[in-house]
Amino acid sequence: MSEQREAPEEPEGPDRTGPPHGVVTPYEGTGHRDWQDGAEIPTPLRLHATPVSPRWVDYNGHMSESCYLLVFGDNSDAFFRYLGIGEEYRASSRSLYTVESHVHNKREVAEGEPLQLSLRLLDFDAKRVHVLHEMRHGGDDTLLATAEQMLVHVDAARGRSSPLPEELRRRLGAIHRVHATAPVPDVVGRPMGIRRDRDG
Repeated sequence: MSEQREAPEEPEGPDRTGPPHGVVTPYEGTGHRDWQDGAEIPTPLRLHATPVSPRWVDYNGHMSESCYLLVFGDNSDAFFRYLGIGEEYRASSRSLYTVESHVHNKREVAEGEPLQLSLRLLDFDAKRVHVLHEMRHGGDDTLLATAEQMLVHVDAARGRSSPLPEELRRRLGAIHRVHATAPVPDVVGRPMGIRRDRDG
C-alpha cells in the first residue's frame, strides 16, 4: 500500500500550468489509492520522488526557495491520494488546505539532482492534520530541507473548516499509531528567532 510512485512527467511550459486551473501537481488526474486495512504502514511514508526541474533553478544555480515549497506540496498531494483523497473527493467540495508552514532549508540542490520525499504524520484531530515533510538527496541521502505543516479539512462550498469524514479519521488513526512510535525530530515546533548570547 505504501509503494512509492515516481512523479509523472511534468506538464509542458515554464509555469507547470494547464487546464482547468493554474498550478498542476504531478499526480493530477491519477485518482487515489485503495486503502488496504492491515497493510504495512512505513515510518516515514515515502510516496514521492522527482529530479530537480530546470524550471525550478534560479540565478544562483540552485533550486529556488519557492520551489522547495512547491515540491513539498506535491508530496502532500501524494499523501492525500494515499489516504483516499483524489479528484472525486474534491468534486464534493471537500479538501485539505495548508494553513501554516515552517520550512527549514538545509542544503542547496542543482538541476537534475534526484529528490526523495518522505512524510510523517505527527498528529491529527477532527479537522486538522499535522505533518512533517523531509526532502533528501536521492543519491547520498543528505537532508536538504524540512517542512512542518498544519492542514485543515475544508468544506469549500461553505467556505469554512469542517470535520474529516469518519473513514479518513480512521485511516489517519492507523497511520498515527505507527508514526507515533518514532522519536519526534527536534526541528518540530522550533520557533524562529535570532539567538543571542547572554552577554549580547
